[in-house]
Amino acid sequence: MTSLARVVSLLAAALLATATASYSQAPSKYPVTEGDYVAHGFKFTSAEQLPELRLHYATLGKLARDAQGHPTNAVLILHGTGGSGQQFLSPQFAEELFSPGQLLDINRYFIILPDGIGHGKSSRPSDGMHAHFPAYDYDDMVAAQHLLVAEGLGVQHLRLIMGTSMGCMHSFVWGETYPDFMDALMPLACLPVQIAGRNRLWRKMLMDAIRDDPAWKGGEYTEEPMDGLRTAEDLLVIAGGAPLVMQKTLPTRDAADHYAERRSVGLDANDLLYQVNASRNYDPSPQLEKITAPMMWINSADDFINPPELGIAEKESKRLKNGTFVLLPISELTHGHSTHTWAVAWRSYLSELLDKTAH
Repeated sequence: MTSLARVVSLLAAALLATATASYSQAPSKYPVTEGDYVAHGFKFTSAEQLPELRLHYATLGKLARDAQGHPTNAVLILHGTGGSGQQFLSPQFAEELFSPGQLLDINRYFIILPDGIGHGKSSRPSDGMHAHFPAYDYDDMVAAQHLLVAEGLGVQHLRLIMGTSMGCMHSFVWGETYPDFMDALMPLACLPVQIAGRNRLWRKMLMDAIRDDPAWKGGEYTEEPMDGLRTAEDLLVIAGGAPLVMQKTLPTRDAADHYAERRSVGLDANDLLYQVNASRNYDPSPQLEKITAPMMWINSADDFINPPELGIAEKESKRLKNGTFVLLPISELTHGHSTHTWAVAWRSYLSELLDKTAH
């Protein structure tokens, strides 16, 4: 892979985690089972309802149960905005965690990789409803994940919930909504407060760029509103990028210009609009004390979306009954916001959490 191709991959994964490989392209040492669970009559917090909500998922490994039939080794891993469960099959994540002898060795653990509502192969606006798709939010996404795990897969308890970016925020919602459902939580790259300030600003700009494009036509476009989508992608690249990585992979003016000129948009406008807008009601801060499961919460110092100078994490982490917050310093191992998917940067903390919560 060329250096330019690498930076394109890194920047795409930074926030809009649109992995290019399909499940069938996963390495043979990670045998993946795919499936769909259909939730009938799913009711959204907006009071809208779908007769059938399709929830796609992939699993690795086999589920183990104790003598009483209780699951003992199920791990739920939740993706970020625009991504899907397949992003966790990338080498920087899977090879560091799922391989033999690694912390989440699939010979020992049952890994669940769901596609959130509006993402991947789960039900989404581009399936045909367009702008008439229910206006889902993070509470809806977590409720659907819970249905998939508990009803679809028959798993009533999880050894661990991990989440990256949006999935990090989902981890906090899980911890408050279903506090006894998991042994441990590991949120990566988020803050447990309402999305405001610069974080809300670039999201609002992104959504406005799509809605203000005349080609969007209120969501009933026949061709993608490319001007709006290009602006959206530009904002995603800046928000998800890391200065050190960008400087190394685009070390000259010409290299940076060439990347900017070569960028391509392979997105659906309605899907993206809904994905970003789903964060609008997120705010677990009033109920952080409800989280009782041991938590190892990791952010990185070069994260544009969750900048450490806000001091929010240090303040809010004190309210966690059994939580530890770690801020990774900028280093050769960090990749800005996308550090959440580079397991080598934080796997030692996962090891500590697993040891602490071992039965």
